[in-house]
Amino acid sequence: MLYTHVYLETIGYELAPVVVTTAKLEARLKPLYEALHFQPGQLEALTGIAERRWWEPDTPLSKGAIAAGRKALEASSVSAGDIETLIYAGVCRENFEPATACRVAHGIGVSPTAALYDISNACLGVLNGMFEIANRIELGQIRAGMVVSCETAREINETMIARMLEEKRMDHFISSLATLTGGAGAVATLLTDGTFAGSLRHRLLGGVMRCAPEFHHLCHWGMETKSTGGMRPFMATDSVSVLKHGVKLGHLTWLDLLNEMDWTIDKVDRVICHQVGAEHQKQILNALGVPEEKDFPTYEYLGNIGTVSLPITAALADERGFLRNGDRVAFLGIGSGLNCMMLGLEW
Repeated sequence: MLYTHVYLETIGYELAPVVVTTAKLEARLKPLYEALHFQPGQLEALTGIAERRWWEPDTPLSKGAIAAGRKALEASSVSAGDIETLIYAGVCRENFEPATACRVAHGIGVSPTAALYDISNACLGVLNGMFEIANRIELGQIRAGMVVSCETAREINETMIARMLEEKRMDHFISSLATLTGGAGAVATLLTDGTFAGSLRHRLLGGVMRCAPEFHHLCHWGMETKSTGGMRPFMATDSVSVLKHGVKLGHLTWLDLLNEMDWTIDKVDRVICHQVGAEHQKQILNALGVPEEKDFPTYEYLGNIGTVSLPITAALADERGFLRNGDRVAFLGIGSGLNCMMLGLEW
């Protein structure tokens, strides 16, 4: 799909305040490491992640999302009342109902006629939301919309670490490895039709998507029944298979994006990838034929922050001058399911 008058005005973000080093996590896992005869340093060697950030205990998800949304508005000429659609797109949400978008919208103060709803699609939620807003703008239904998300990793990590220490099993450690990469943060992307005063930021040219739902079983985050009764949260990922099939799906989606944008690889100035870890980054860039110097990684210090990972990385890349005016920029997103979405922008 292509867009003719959709702009990414600003990206607001909020980094979680508690820095959790990989060394600290490994110290907590010392009994497991001793039982499995692991040496310290295995986790960072496998993932390339030195630290990640977590929220303080019991921090409401809406708090981070509201802060990010306000920052996105403050950096633009758009007012909260101009927001006609607000989507909350996090994997993590506050309740089954109402939509977390409602609490965020109340905190920001959007138009009383705005559409408010949540969407969920693993790590692709924010990109899905951007497509939703862009389509509404392109159809002339709205002038401005916002996608917000806030992810938290503390709670699932605490649960899985306790279980790893209880069971001390190699297979459980392997399936829980992806959980240990999780970080926390919040983001808001503000999209408009370009009619607001002030300089336009970045033109959203279009995007593509592909799916491979036959691999839906490779990653799960949900609830399970305990042997002693009751329910507990769990997360399990077949990281090797996710990487293998995800890279293949990413390559096919990349070819679709180049065709849709009428680009060649050499015409792409910069790429912003969903941040998973070192091996994922290496393999996806190799498969796409994109040189490492065109990519801006953040996984080493932020870990995998789910839906907010890619947009926060884009915001940091912009702040540090990695993204320049006029650059052709590709947003490369992939999530469990498997689903892949890629966007093309003129920065």
